[in-house]
Amino acid sequence: MRFRNKSDEVQNIDISPLIDMVFILLIFFMVSSTFVKDMKLELNRPTASSSTKASAKVIRVYIDSYGDTYVDNQQVKQWAIQNKVRDLLHVSLEKSVLVITDDGVEAQKLIDVVDQCRLAGAKDLAVSTQHEAG
Repeated sequence: MRFRNKSDEVQNIDISPLIDMVFILLIFFMVSSTFVKDMKLELNRPTASSSTKASAKVIRVYIDSYGDTYVDNQQVKQWAIQNKVRDLLHVSLEKSVLVITDDGVEAQKLIDVVDQCRLAGAKDLAVSTQHEAG
């Protein structure tokens, strides 16, 4: 049997692979996590004297002053509105859609979005306004 000679050298542990793995995990979690971002659209809604309060369970479609469309706080292109609303209607118990527009949105853009929502299967569709004082 051979015995090793004891040496007074201190053996170091190489921790560079450990540091590499920690950074890779950090990057993975940063990329895969979702950041909560509040919907901060400043919309000046048109006014109407016959407005009523909307239910909290409806699917909300926003159109901002630039013509960008958002379905439940996610930006959606015009051609994808129908698919997104249809998917949300399948899981929703209430088949209502509320279109919230800015005051300066063109009527044609509003009509296009309303048509897309109706083609998706929305039974009850409304356009949001502010209650006119008086």
